This record gives sequence, structure tokens and C-alpha cells, in this order.
Amino acid sequence: MRYLTVALAKGRLARKAMELFEEIGISCDEMKDKDSRKLIFVNEELGIRFFLAKASDVPTYVEYGAADIGIVGKDTILEEGRKLYEVMDLGVGKCRMCVCGPESARESLKHHELIRVATKYPNIAKDYFYNQKYQTVEIIKLGGSIELAPIVGLSEVIVDIVETGSTLRENGLAVLEEVCSLSARMVVNQVSMKTENERITRIIKDFQAILKDSCAHKEEKAE
Repeated sequence: MRYLTVALAKGRLARKAMELFEEIGISCDEMKDKDSRKLIFVNEELGIRFFLAKASDVPTYVEYGAADIGIVGKDTILEEGRKLYEVMDLGVGKCRMCVCGPESARESLKHHELIRVATKYPNIAKDYFYNQKYQTVEIIKLGGSIELAPIVGLSEVIVDIVETGSTLRENGLAVLEEVCSLSARMVVNQVSMKTENERITRIIKDFQAILKDSCAHKEEKAE
């Protein structure tokens, strides 16, 4: 039996994904060793292996078949635009992709003026402004603190992920438009979906069952 390979986006998402895998009976003790320098973690008994990758690389590993399954944020899937199957929403890491800026920029957005947009997500920004809003903008790609751009006059607005919005408020910025909602997703290689259909489908169904239970439990608590 060949290994089923899973690529996880490093950090909080990987930890959450491993909690879900453990709930369906797939554990990997090697991953719990915080001092380990290993790059690949294997559960020989179940024939499954995991590796941690930079979020933006996960869709690439999955598209090219180096990983059968990937767990990564929807923002990365949209930005990378790789050929893969997005099979389920894990409902964790919920946030929004938004157009943000000072209140004074609201009118420029409303009147479709030519403005500059700073972002870490140029493809998402381009798709939103060009294909959904039909507004011509100049997109500036940045890698650091995006909130700085409108404050120092580099751009009128930014396109970025918003969780609570507290960083925006602290810097005199606000959410002006919502691009899309985001959360962690499971993605699958297109060939693996055929060749490893039984094993992958089993994992998807098990995940769906625990997420359904989790939702039901939350609803009970709310009542």
C-alpha cells in the first residue's frame, strides 16, 4: 500500500487539522515532538504521512501530486489558482477578505474611480475589482503590514484578511467592502481522487461526521 500524503499549512491551521485527524483515528505521534527537525511525519500502521509547508506552497504540492490531500485557507486557494478539487469547508479559521481604508475612500469606491490598492493578494484583488466591480485600479503588491499603505499615502485602500477588525480601528481604517468569506478547506489532487478514491472518500466522510457532530453540539449548547 502506498502512502497517502497530506500537506498541512504551517502554524495554527496545521495544529487544528491534526486535532481533526486525531478525532477520526488518524494520529501521528512524531508530529508532537516540538524539537523534531523532521520534514515528513509518518504513521506506518495506517500508511499515511504528513508534512508541513508554507501555506502558499500547499496548493502547488497538491496540484503536482506531491501531496494527495492539502489543508489550507481559502485565501491561498483563490490567490494561487491551482488545478485541484476543493472537497470541503472545515469551518475553522473563519475570517473575511475585505477592501479596507479610511472612510474618505468610500466615495472613490462607490464612483469607481481609478485608485491604488495595496495587498498581499494581487490575484484576489484583481479578480474582485476587474471581474466583479468592473473598476480599473492600480494594484501594488506588498509583503508586510498592509495597513501602513493608506496611512502613508501609498494607496487609497487595501485588500486584506480581517478577523476582528481591531488593527484597522486602531489605525483609523474601516472595512469598506467585503470581497468574500474565508475558512480552512480540504483540497485533493485530481489524479489521487481517482486512484485513491476509497481512502480519500473515507477521510472526507469521517471529517464531515465529526464536523456535523461539533455543529450539533454547539447548537445544543446555544439552546
